[in-house]
Amino acid sequence: MISLRPAAVAGAFYPAAPRELARDVDDMLGLSAGGGLVPGFPKALIVPHAGYVYSGGVAAEAYDRLRPARGIVRRVVLLGPSHRVPVRGLALPEAAAFETPLGRVQIDQAAVGLLAGLPQVVVSSAVHAEEHALEVQLPFLQRVLGEFSLVPLAVGSATPSEVAKVIEKLWGGEETLIVVSSDLSHYHAYDEARTIDRGTATAILGFSADIDHEQACGATPVAGLLLAAKRHGLTAQLLDLRNSGDTAGGRGRVVGYGSFAFWDGAPRFTAEHGRILLGIARNSIEAELGVCEAQPLPGAAWLKPACASFVTLTQNGALRGCIGTLEAERSLGEDVRHNARAAAFSDTRFAPLARAELAATRMEVSLLATPKLLAFADHADLIAQLRPGVDGLILECGGSRATFLPQVWDGLPDPEQFLAELKRKAGLAGVSTAKCRIRRYRVLKWKEEPGEDDRT
Repeated sequence: MISLRPAAVAGAFYPAAPRELARDVDDMLGLSAGGGLVPGFPKALIVPHAGYVYSGGVAAEAYDRLRPARGIVRRVVLLGPSHRVPVRGLALPEAAAFETPLGRVQIDQAAVGLLAGLPQVVVSSAVHAEEHALEVQLPFLQRVLGEFSLVPLAVGSATPSEVAKVIEKLWGGEETLIVVSSDLSHYHAYDEARTIDRGTATAILGFSADIDHEQACGATPVAGLLLAAKRHGLTAQLLDLRNSGDTAGGRGRVVGYGSFAFWDGAPRFTAEHGRILLGIARNSIEAELGVCEAQPLPGAAWLKPACASFVTLTQNGALRGCIGTLEAERSLGEDVRHNARAAAFSDTRFAPLARAELAATRMEVSLLATPKLLAFADHADLIAQLRPGVDGLILECGGSRATFLPQVWDGLPDPEQFLAELKRKAGLAGVSTAKCRIRRYRVLKWKEEPGEDDRT
C-alpha cells in the first residue's frame, strides 16, 4: 500500500502555505451567512470544487453548518467526479492517508472494508493522483471538524444506483458525514447559466436523480446521494447558488456553483425544543437548591453538538441573573445546564439565588448563532448597519471585550446609545469605534411564561 497521497493542487486551487490557507478558510467561513440556529448539523452536503477564489465562498456556506459537528463526526465519505483519468465505477486510493498543507487525513480502513465485494468499487492511485475535486474539500473539513478519517471515492462511469449502494454501505450514524463535490453548469453566458443552475437546484431539492453532466460535472455522485437521501427521508436545503461571474471572473463564459445541505429532520427549532431547554435550566437550579434530584440530560441528538447559550433569570420582569457563553464550548445540553447554575449562583451582580425565590423566578434560554465579523468603513457606517432588536454585538479592543444580547435593544432602542453603552460596559468608552473589532450574532430564545412561546 502507498503510504501517502500528497497534495496535488496546493498553490494552484488554494494556498500552499499552511498559515495562509488556514486564514483564508477561516475568513471564508467567517463571511458566510451560515452558523445559523438549527438543531444539530447536516448529514450530507453538496459543495463546489473550483479554486477557492471562485467557489470557496459558496462552499463555505455549507461547511459553516458543520461547526456543531466537531468532535461528533469522525468519518467523512467524500465523493466527486474523476476529471483526469477515466475509470469504471468508484475508485478508492491505494494510499493510507491524504495530505494537505494543514496536515494528514487518514483513510478509514474499517469503512473501506465495508465496501469489499462491491463490483463497482475499484482501487486506483492514478485516478486520485492529480484529482482536485476531492482534495479541495479537505482544508475546509480540517478547519471545521478537526480530527476525522476519510473515505475518498472518485466516481467515473457508474450508475446513480451503483453510487447509492456504496453510500448506503457507509451511511452510519451521527459519526458519519457524506460530502459530494460537484460544480454546476460550465461555460455558458452568465444569464443562461443562472437559468440552467436554478433548474438544477430545483431538481436537487426535489430529489430528482435524472440530472445530467451538462447540469453538473458531478451529476453521477449527486444523483447517487439523492437516491440515498430520499430513501432515508432527509430534508434538502439550498444554501447558496452563484457562478464565477458573481465571484471572480467575467460573465461571458461562467461556471456555476451551488451548496446544499441534507438534514435528518427539519432544520429548525420548535417550541418543543425550547420546552426541553427550559426544563434543563430549571432542573439544574432546583437540583442545586436541593428541591429535586438532578435529572440526566435527554438523549436527543440535537442536544449533543456544541452550542453557545445564555440563561437569563428574571423576577417580576427585573433581571435576577444572566450568564452565558459567546463561543460554542460544550454540548448544548451541558451548556444550558452549566449556565443556568451560573446565572443563579455565580452572577456577581446579585446574591446567590435562595430557595424561597425560586417560585417567583422565570427562566429564559437564548441560543447564539456563530458570531460574524462586521466590516464597516467608519462609525456612521457601523450605526447604519445595526439592526435594532435583531443583532447581538460583541465588541473587542485589546484585551477588553463585552457583549449585549439582542434583548438589550428593548431598553436601548437607539443604535448610538446601544453602542455607547456597550463600549462603556467593555471599559472602552473613550476608544474610537474604528479601533474596535465588532462581531454580530442572532439569538433564538424561549422564556417561561404561562401559555406563551416567547421564541424569536
